[in-house]
Amino acid sequence: MFSGLKDVTVGRLPGKVAGQQFLIQDCENCNIYIFDHSATVTIDDCTNCVIFLGPVKGSVFFRNCRDCKCALACQQFRVRDCRKLEVFLCCATQPIIESSTNIKFSCFQWYYPELAFQFKDAGLSIFNNTWSSIHDFTPVSGEHNWSLLPEDAVVQDHVPLPTTEELKAVRVSTEASRSIVPVSRGQRQKSSDESCLVVLFAGDYTIANARKLIDEMVAKGFFLVQTKEVSMKAEDAQRVFHEKAPDFLPLLNKGPVIALEFNGDGAVEGCQLIVNETFKGTKIFVSESKETAPGDVDSFYNFADIQMGI
Repeated sequence: MFSGLKDVTVGRLPGKVAGQQFLIQDCENCNIYIFDHSATVTIDDCTNCVIFLGPVKGSVFFRNCRDCKCALACQQFRVRDCRKLEVFLCCATQPIIESSTNIKFSCFQWYYPELAFQFKDAGLSIFNNTWSSIHDFTPVSGEHNWSLLPEDAVVQDHVPLPTTEELKAVRVSTEASRSIVPVSRGQRQKSSDESCLVVLFAGDYTIANARKLIDEMVAKGFFLVQTKEVSMKAEDAQRVFHEKAPDFLPLLNKGPVIALEFNGDGAVEGCQLIVNETFKGTKIFVSESKETAPGDVDSFYNFADIQMGI
């Protein structure tokens, strides 16, 4: 617990929370960093605070907070009776706001050496991030209670790195290319009518291959829209992969698939080239043409959202 603090920088180092519940309450003008995984986190009555939370297995709940800037990863995210929050978020389910105003969201962007293991300990996938699919329980006609931060928002300008010697030892980086969670555009307007769905099947290097493909595509000017990691059954494969489904059925038993949606003129051809050059011998499904790609993308993500209860 952190309670009743004012004008201080405090935190917990990796290994110090170890999956327990955590409570932050009645803090003002504080910088708070939890560099570990937690069970649940509740943040009550905090004002003008900077808050970083490592992966949270269950829910993060903000209540009666204002003027706070946060970066966090969790299974469930909820805000009630808050105003003026900025949140760099990784959330496995649809984020919820209630009776709140001026809540701004962007994609989680953070790295330190222990973070990947903490995601696993919290049971979270770095590819299941619905950070921009906000549900407002109490919408007001003609008003927008939430919005997305500008795409060029720099996380360190909003959630600065810790300055105390103890917390600086964690070796944090906020560079997009190093972020544990792939930085996606989410619900922002697409720059092109052409989208490309890529599905990587489970194997020893699936996560590494997905990250490599993202790096290559982004380097060529394409945009990562969204990602998913989900288990598929035979009937699901038929709906998503159509006539190619029989080729992939044996691979579905090996584990969840990772799906990536890219956007940009020439995305399908560009992705095919990268796959052919870089991933020889790796089983990957890529939409074959820009005419069929949007249908494939919608089919997969509609299926994935249903499976994940979104």
